[in-house]
Amino acid sequence: MIRKINRRTVIRSAGALAGTAVAMPFVSRRHALAADPIVLGLPTSQTAAAGVADDLDHLNGTTLAMEEINEAGGILGRELKLFVTDVDKLSPESCQQAIAACIDAKVHAISNAFLFVPIPAMDESAKYKCPYVQGNTQRAATEAFKSNPEKYAHIFQTDPSEVHYGYTYPLWLEHEEAQGVWKPKNRKVHIIQEQVAYCQTISKAAQEAIKKRGKFEVAEVTDIQFPVQDWAPVIQKMKEVDAAAIMVDHWVAAEYAAFCKQFIADPVKDSLVYMQYGPSQPEFLTLAGDTANGFCWSTVLGVYADEKGRAFREKYKKRFPGIMGLVYTGNGYDIVQYLKLAWEGVGDPDNFKAVCDWIRDHPYRGVCGYMDMKNELQEAAHFPDNGYPISASELEKGMSQLYVQVQNTEHKIIFPNEISESKLQPAPWWG
Repeated sequence: MIRKINRRTVIRSAGALAGTAVAMPFVSRRHALAADPIVLGLPTSQTAAAGVADDLDHLNGTTLAMEEINEAGGILGRELKLFVTDVDKLSPESCQQAIAACIDAKVHAISNAFLFVPIPAMDESAKYKCPYVQGNTQRAATEAFKSNPEKYAHIFQTDPSEVHYGYTYPLWLEHEEAQGVWKPKNRKVHIIQEQVAYCQTISKAAQEAIKKRGKFEVAEVTDIQFPVQDWAPVIQKMKEVDAAAIMVDHWVAAEYAAFCKQFIADPVKDSLVYMQYGPSQPEFLTLAGDTANGFCWSTVLGVYADEKGRAFREKYKKRFPGIMGLVYTGNGYDIVQYLKLAWEGVGDPDNFKAVCDWIRDHPYRGVCGYMDMKNELQEAAHFPDNGYPISASELEKGMSQLYVQVQNTEHKIIFPNEISESKLQPAPWWG
């Protein structure tokens, strides 16, 4: 976790002091903007052990959108400013306090990457009801909206929920086999699961979907506990099970990088190894280097590699040089652009209800795909359709899950076909 300390320093330099309204650097003053700014609240992990990398990505994407908007004359003639406050994603009290700080600052909307304990934050935000637009990726949170839509009407999850990681996993395995790029040595799947509720939900969904589809079988489920200090016992268990497909259901980039290094030294031959989400964080490639080649991962929320996505990647890298995170960079950017359209459509950012109604009635296609909030869970629909709610049968009616393989130390989208950049390549430990 040493690198996270350095990333906190970057966040402080980008976001100034936590808990204060900040005008980010490089904002043009050529346009005469009204003195009364529109303020967006950003609970951002800066001092906790978890989530700093994702929150830096989210802050950077938000910053980029804010700078572009202010450069072009603001929103309704008013400058957009950010209110950044610290949060510990694993602490219910901290999540609640971060939202309370935003309310005290009288923000016009709240945006965050994700919180592991979203319900306390949602309950706190219900006291204020400004638009709360985020990428929490949790079905428990959207089910809370479904059970009480009046209380949580102002809360929008801009990505599909984590259950889709599990539901889509066997679909992906079947696709790679059908393509002829992977010939499974057996029909076994070995799931390695972390203990936070988020990962447990994914594991259960995967087990359910594998059984339902019937093409593979779960041979073993092995528990791990954050932080993982040594992967050797886990890899030994992998070798004993010797499954054709291995799903590592975890979320920490640095620990995934350590896993890759240890696995490459003593691999499970001919196994297709998948790691859920964490490799999307920039430090994964920095730490893993060449040992990352051949491993696969996915995200239900990510920057596409289409024309719109490539243009965003280019300008993001110009503004924030280095390895780019592929998830919350785009989500932070998309949320601001979505809110801008809503504020302009309503004409009054202080009319929270009208802005929320506008968001519900107007889908938005961003760099991470299509967001339509008008459904029973108020979350983005998942593509491809995996037979579970909420799914879309067309790419431009949902947000595509991106299955990615590291090829030549670069992330390449390999599934679904509608948005792929490459095909699955043989891993170094195959054959």
